Amino acid sequence: MAISKVGVIGTGVIGEALIKALLVLGVSPTSIQIREKRENRKQEVINQYGVIDFKSAEEVDVLLVAVKPQDFKETLNELGAFQSDSPLLISFAAGIKIEKIEEQLGAHARVIRVMPNTPISMGRGMSALSAGSNVTAEDVEWTKRFLSASGQVIIVDEKLQDAVTATSGSGPAYYFAFTEAVAAAGERLGLSKEDATLLAKETLIGAALMVEKSEKDLAKLRENVTSPNGTTAAALKSLDASGFNEVIYEAMKAARNRSIELSS
Repeated sequence: MAISKVGVIGTGVIGEALIKALLVLGVSPTSIQIREKRENRKQEVINQYGVIDFKSAEEVDVLLVAVKPQDFKETLNELGAFQSDSPLLISFAAGIKIEKIEEQLGAHARVIRVMPNTPISMGRGMSALSAGSNVTAEDVEWTKRFLSASGQVIIVDEKLQDAVTATSGSGPAYYFAFTEAVAAAGERLGLSKEDATLLAKETLIGAALMVEKSEKDLAKLRENVTSPNGTTAAALKSLDASGFNEVIYEAMKAARNRSIELSS
């Protein structure tokens, strides 16, 4: 699939990360058209990346839509009906089903749905894509290659997108919240706020690097830190007694269920 011009609608955290990924992929800045309702933000992005103001959907090969779910329908209304030569539309809106997008854009619409997460802004994101009924193999291949410029990519059946949302889409917040809790506990144990925060943050980063660089699975990494009857074993025993795994499951189920509600 030959891609020369790309439109990006919405330039928040995800939208800006998509622009960066396009540039890494080799798309010329002047071939990237952006549409942003906040004028100050639009000019900021244009000045920073050298992209241009949005002209029309007819002038791009791919349209990346990264607006909030509540703004999605209005955004599609403004685009109008798609024809056989209309651009591939890639949606990054949580909870919006491909079927709904196809119904609104018309029978010719080629739609791919993607659930990214915010680490794509650091080039280390996790994205899951699902393809609509009119999408070609070339569409999927280009989308995979594009998303790979900002992290890892998997292809899933759309019915699993709510589970993806609960796992990786909302996932970064779980790790942030856990790290906040570790830092707060360190303070309660007598550490200064500064030291407790540094210890918690660097431990998170170090552990993440071990997950990435080590060839060991998660269970083995945990076991290697856990000496029998040692301090780590005492902590993990307390977590287990408090129903830690079930708490995590219930939290992720709540996120999954909310994603389902948003799509209904």
